[in-house]
Amino acid sequence: MPLLAVTIIAGILFTWCVLSHRLARWSITAPIAMMVAGIALTSGSDPPLVFDFGDMEGFERAVEVVLALLLFVDATEVPAGVIRRERKVVARLLGGALPLTLVAAFLTALAFFPDQPGWVLAALATVVVPLDLAPTAAVVRDKRIPARLREILNVEGGLNDGIVSPVFLLCVAAAAESHTESDDYAEAVLDAVVSAGWAIAAGSLVGYVAGWLLRRSWARGWTQPAATRLAVLSVPIAAYTLSSALDGNGFVASFVAGVCIAPAMRHLPKDAVEMTDDLVTLMTLALWFLFGQIVNDEFWDGFHLSVIVYAVLAVTLVRMVPVMLALIGTDLSPTDRLFLGWMGPRGVTSVVFGLLAAIQLPAAGGGDFISRVMVVTVMVSIVLHGLSAEPIGRLYARRRGSSPT
Repeated sequence: MPLLAVTIIAGILFTWCVLSHRLARWSITAPIAMMVAGIALTSGSDPPLVFDFGDMEGFERAVEVVLALLLFVDATEVPAGVIRRERKVVARLLGGALPLTLVAAFLTALAFFPDQPGWVLAALATVVVPLDLAPTAAVVRDKRIPARLREILNVEGGLNDGIVSPVFLLCVAAAAESHTESDDYAEAVLDAVVSAGWAIAAGSLVGYVAGWLLRRSWARGWTQPAATRLAVLSVPIAAYTLSSALDGNGFVASFVAGVCIAPAMRHLPKDAVEMTDDLVTLMTLALWFLFGQIVNDEFWDGFHLSVIVYAVLAVTLVRMVPVMLALIGTDLSPTDRLFLGWMGPRGVTSVVFGLLAAIQLPAAGGGDFISRVMVVTVMVSIVLHGLSAEPIGRLYARRRGSSPT
C-alpha cells in the first residue's frame, strides 16, 4: 500500500474520530465513512489513489490475517452470561435459523443464476450470509432498543461468522475442483475437512494452553496488565501460524482459539483484549477503504437486475423468514422476532469471504461472479440497515413510552 494512501486513510480516520458523536446522529459509522472515502478517491479515469492487487498470494494472506484477528476478538467477546440466559434463543438462531438461511440463500441463487455451477452458488451462499454488526453499530449501542435484543444480536454476531467459516472452505474447495479435469469432489472436500481438522486442533491447543497459563499467571501476580494485552494479541497469531504450518486453515484456528481462551478471559483484566480489538479495528477500516476501489471496479461494467434483486432478498427475506420460523415458540414478541430477523447486516466478513473466493476460484469458475454479488449485497445491506437504524430506535422508544410501567 502506498505511503500516501496510508496517510490519507489515517487522516480520514482521525477526522471521523473527531466528529464521531455528531456523525453518529446520521448513522455514519467508521466503516461507512472509510468506504465512501475509498469510492471517492479511487474513482474516475485518473483517480488520486489506485491499489494494485497483483501479488495475490500476499494479498490473500493479509486478508486471512484480518479475518483471523476479527474472528478471535468476536469469539472472546461473546458474553457467557447471555449465552446461558438466552441459550434457547441462541440455539435456535445458530442451530436452526443459520442452516435454514444458508439453504434459502442457495435456493434463491439457484433460481436467479441457473447457469452457475451448484458449488459456486453454495459458496456464494456462505459469502452473503455471515453477520457483521460494525456497519450498524449505532443499533447495538442504542439504549432505546431492549438490552435483551442487543445482547442476543451480539452473541449471534460473534459466533455466526466462525460457524460459517468451515462451510465456506468446503464449498470453495468443491467449487474449485468442479472446474478441473478430474472433478474429484470427494478428494477436494476431504482435503478441506482435514484442513479444518488441523485448524481445530491447533486452535484448541493454543487457546487452552494460553488461557490456562494467563489465568494462573494473573492470579499469582506474575504478570502486568500491559503484558497481558500483548499476550492475548499473540494467541491468534500463534494459532494462525501453527495451523498454516500444519496445512490447516488459519482463520478457523484463530476462531477456535478465541472460543477456548474465552473462559479464562473472564478472570483477566477487562481490557485484556483491547489491544487486539483496536488492531482489528484499524485493519478492518483499511479493508473498508480498499473495498471502495473494489466497488468502483465491479460497478464499472454495470450490473444485471438479477444481481440487485438477489442482493436485496439476501439481506431481507432470506434471513428474516428463517429467523421468524426458528423463534416460533419462544417468549419473544412478533415485533422482537421481526427485529432480530431484519438486523442481519453484512460487512467485513462477507467482503473477506468474497475476496478469498475471487482469489481461489478462476475468473471463469465463478470468482468474479461471487465478488460482484458480494459487492452489491454489502452495499445494499449498508443502505437498508443503515437507514433503518434510527426509525427502529424511535419505534422502540414509542413502544416503551406507551407500555405500562
